Amino acid sequence: MNKRHAAVAAAALPLAALLTACSGGGRSESGPSGGSHSSDVASDVTISHIHGLGLDPAGQRLYVATHEGVYTPDADGKPRLVGDSKDDFMGFTVARKNTFYASGHPAPGAGGPANKGLIKSTDGGRTWKSLSLSGESDFHALDHAHGTVYGYDATNGLLRTSKDGVTWKDGAELDALDIAVAPDDPGLVLAATADGVARSTDGGKTFAKGKRPAMAFLSWTAEDALYGIDPSGALHRSSDGGETWKKAGTVPGGRPQALTAVSSDRLLAATESGVYESKDGGTSFTKRLTVAAADGH
Repeated sequence: MNKRHAAVAAAALPLAALLTACSGGGRSESGPSGGSHSSDVASDVTISHIHGLGLDPAGQRLYVATHEGVYTPDADGKPRLVGDSKDDFMGFTVARKNTFYASGHPAPGAGGPANKGLIKSTDGGRTWKSLSLSGESDFHALDHAHGTVYGYDATNGLLRTSKDGVTWKDGAELDALDIAVAPDDPGLVLAATADGVARSTDGGKTFAKGKRPAMAFLSWTAEDALYGIDPSGALHRSSDGGETWKKAGTVPGGRPQALTAVSSDRLLAATESGVYESKDGGTSFTKRLTVAAADGH
């Protein structure tokens, strides 16, 4: 780990604030209700407080997981609630066609456990069912790769993995805001921490200390294109698994809230003012959805 210069230490403060806002200092005591939901609901509300982004490969439909449900743009680019759940969706990831994993908390008055553990949808987010750890775990970051669910559990700070979403293996304990798994190596897991990007080569059992630069969010879909957003909104790209980084651009709209890489040059990013898409590796961005200003997580 390089010595911390004053400027680097100062740059870590916004990330520490993000970590605190997201995970309550790395631990959470609170989880979307897994009831049956039937159809998309038109909505005129402005969404905010984004926790995750995904693009379903079955039609390139954008999904936005928020503090009050999962939304998708309608034909006019306005947010449309998927199903009728307005639960707080925390960790969120698209695994494959119409199949999503998430975690979170029930909407006010919805009842049920405060922490939803791992929940799953197989109909594009319209309905959800509980898989495991209901009432116990609150996954603030989820990734699905190599047939495995990787999750950062904010209730205890553990990196946990599961092949079936039911039985879990506990890994390292750390304070993380986001995780990313190498597309070509199930053992290589990265975590965004206040110290920088921490690296695991054993599937999350252990992590080396974080290495600068510090990132707020990470996403890794193509082997040669690992992306990270730092707390200022600057987008960085690594072609060597996070060993070195180059600035690729700046995501518009202020403080970052979520990041998902779709391919080596296509990515989605959420900030305080909207959801943006780049098809040229971050050189330029187009707004896909407008959101109200609010901190992510």
